[in-house]
Parts: sequence; structure tokens; C-alpha cells
Amino acid sequence: MRAGRGDTHHVADLIATAFHGLDVAAWLVPEPLERQRVLYANFSIFVEHAFNHGDVLLTADRCGAAVWFPRDSPLPQIPDYERRRWLACGPYTDRFQALDTAFDAHHPTAEHHHLAFLAVHPDRQGHRIGTALLDRNHERLEWAGLPAYLEASSEASRVLYLRHGYTDHGTPIDLPDGGPRLWPMWRAPRQRRVPTPASIAMSPNGTAS
Repeated sequence: MRAGRGDTHHVADLIATAFHGLDVAAWLVPEPLERQRVLYANFSIFVEHAFNHGDVLLTADRCGAAVWFPRDSPLPQIPDYERRRWLACGPYTDRFQALDTAFDAHHPTAEHHHLAFLAVHPDRQGHRIGTALLDRNHERLEWAGLPAYLEASSEASRVLYLRHGYTDHGTPIDLPDGGPRLWPMWRAPRQRRVPTPASIAMSPNGTAS
């Protein structure tokens, strides 16, 4: 289901919880006791932006979420982003800035939809919840003939995305200062499918059709 603005706190907290143990999260915020708070504050900025200019999906049991941004037209900038990032990340701002710079340098210019976050609560991982969230939006993208793009944050997630039709896109991202490797990935549209009622209910950018 589509999340509502009242779900901003829940979605940001869910992403922070799901990402807490990732190498990239430890690189961004080495102090474990501060990591959840900082990740939540940073992710809240993007979730809020997605409610304005993207699509936020949430499973019925609220244990899985996906945040997508359509990039088939210029995506508006996050208002006052640098100041808000500093307020969210504090002494870790340089690392988050380095991550943003790396992502921007690798981001494709061709039209696509960007999967910014796919998160499943650790207690529910391994139950195909992420797969269900991917399949839901992939069906709409197939109908529209649009590709998808993402940055895989671990080897395990890269394998998951390979199974869903993604391929490596360009060179991997090696973060500075001994940071982990991330993988830009691209999913070309396959043959257009006959739209189902679910895909007809929303246009590819998540608005009612």
C-alpha cells in the first residue's frame, strides 16, 4: 500500500533499523549508540521529500518499505538540504556528504525510476517481503516501459537485485577513507505487460491515473 505523510516517522525509523548493521551505515556513523538516531534523522529528510516528489510504499504489516523517485523529469532539490543534513548528521556530516557526492557522480542521466531505499525489519527479513515490494513497482514500470536504478549497499542485496533483473551499471562505488563498496545497478524494461488492476490504479509516478 502507499504510505501517507503520517507514516514519515515510521518509515524513516524502519529504514534506519534495517540499515543499522550494514557496512555503509557503520562507515557513516562509526559510533553504534549514535547510529540509529543519525540515520533516522537523515533518512527522514528523504522520506519527506518522497512524499512530495516520489512514491513511498509500505507493507500492510508495516515491516517493509520502499522509497522511489521518478527521474523521467528533473527531480526538485530538497529545500535547504545542506543545512538540514548538517543538523541531522552533526559530526558525521562529512561522511554523508561524501556518500551524496559519490551517488551523484554515478547516477545515470537517462530517464528511470530510482529506488532510493528498500528496507525490511530485521525480524522479518528472509520472508520475501522485499521481493513483494520490488515486484509491485516493477510491474508498473514494465507497463510504462521505464527502467529502474539503485545502489546496492551489500553483496547480499546485490544478489537479490540480480535475481530481479538488475545488472551492474558502470564501475562500483568505493567510498573514501576505507569505506565499503557499493554497486550501482540498472534494470532495463522488459516486454510491456498487459496492465493489471493494481498497475492501472496508479500511474508510474505514484499518482492516481
